[in-house]
Amino acid sequence: MSTDLPVPETRVLAIASHVVYGYVGNTMAAFVMQSSGCEVAALNTVQFSNHTGYKQFKGTKASAQEIRDIYQGLKQSYLTDFDVMLSGYAPSAEAVDAVGAIGRDLKLTSMEKPGSFFWVLDPVMGDEGRLYVNEDVVPAYKNLLRDADLIVPNQFEAELLSEVKITSFSTLVEAVTKLHNTHHIPHIIVTSVSFDAASPTLSVVGSTARADGSPRLFKIDIPAIDCFFSGTGDMFAALAVVRLREAVTDANLNNTTSWLSPDDVNAVDLPLAKAAEKVLASMHAVLEKTKKARDEALKAMEGLVGTLEKEKGSENRMHLLKTKAAEVRLVRNMEDLRQPKVQYHAQPLET
Repeated sequence: MSTDLPVPETRVLAIASHVVYGYVGNTMAAFVMQSSGCEVAALNTVQFSNHTGYKQFKGTKASAQEIRDIYQGLKQSYLTDFDVMLSGYAPSAEAVDAVGAIGRDLKLTSMEKPGSFFWVLDPVMGDEGRLYVNEDVVPAYKNLLRDADLIVPNQFEAELLSEVKITSFSTLVEAVTKLHNTHHIPHIIVTSVSFDAASPTLSVVGSTARADGSPRLFKIDIPAIDCFFSGTGDMFAALAVVRLREAVTDANLNNTTSWLSPDDVNAVDLPLAKAAEKVLASMHAVLEKTKKARDEALKAMEGLVGTLEKEKGSENRMHLLKTKAAEVRLVRNMEDLRQPKVQYHAQPLET
């Protein structure tokens, strides 16, 4: 196994959920970033037994005050020298506000050194047309957008934040342009883009703003994998931290505010585009292997599955078995995280 690490020494504050079993939230993000050489301080917003896709779990949610207290504990001991903050799931609007206050404090302390702090915001609110947070979380996230350097919403979350109904690439361009212009967000990546449930491909659309706020849009198409995974958004965001840091270092933009490229850099040559290509290469490889392992696990349980299918009231047990079998196989595929083989390349998306 190669020991080459893709990033310079990088200290990350990761604020997200935590589960004891499986890989979502910080359980996913911390491992992904640490395996690539980042030092990660994990501030957990929930502590659950397992992810909610199992439809049953035990645990607790952190209050906004508890989130603030933990950060103050770090601050009083001078432990907040972070290069990057990655923020994900927060369990309430008040918790989102608390996370925002942390991001703004870290940005304030780094103002004298452009490029020394970068905030990646994953506005976890829902997917496929369904909210899984309270409605007051949406405006709370909108209040954070002006301070984030990169946001990584999925298609539904991009709709909520932009207030543009996304039904085509042209309306997606409209949404991204509005987010750049209204909230002055330097970098945007919209994940899980699909306008046809039967399509064999998914798309990721990204943009880095020019000085006048206009977008530089690119698109990457990847084959869809016929399996439901949990934690893929967290995996994408964590890999984005690693690969954007790498690409920005290669482009000598580490000392530039928000790691912004000059206006003459084309969309497909942006560090954001180069980063997204590697992110998707890692994810596709790991998820393909996860699906193969899931299929093998279910095949090995054919006898049990067949018995359960005949038993009345066994639907919950069947769901638990299938959900467990689809947990992302992360640890044994670390090489795919560190040394991805890029197959899918960015293409310009015309405005």
